[in-house]
Amino acid sequence: MTKSKLINILSERFSQLVHKDAELSVKAILDSMSESLNKKDRIEIRGFGSFSLNYRPSRVGRNPKSGVKVHVPEKHVPHFKAGKELRNRVDK
Repeated sequence: MTKSKLINILSERFSQLVHKDAELSVKAILDSMSESLNKKDRIEIRGFGSFSLNYRPSRVGRNPKSGVKVHVPEKHVPHFKAGKELRNRVDK
């Protein structure tokens, strides 16, 4: 599902919600989630799942085309863990 599809579904499901308001709501939620992860905070949405950051240390990788060694710097990558309720709904 894309962001625009989510906005369309919200505006269709809730008739009192104008398309522009749905767009602002989705943007505000995603922006606040991004800010929280940027601060290295954990996000937990009960029944859905949690978002956190995983640390990956620097390492030496290889360019798959040429085989030349390449230094890969350390980084934090977002990680999503599905909640129990979401896992059960998907399994059905």
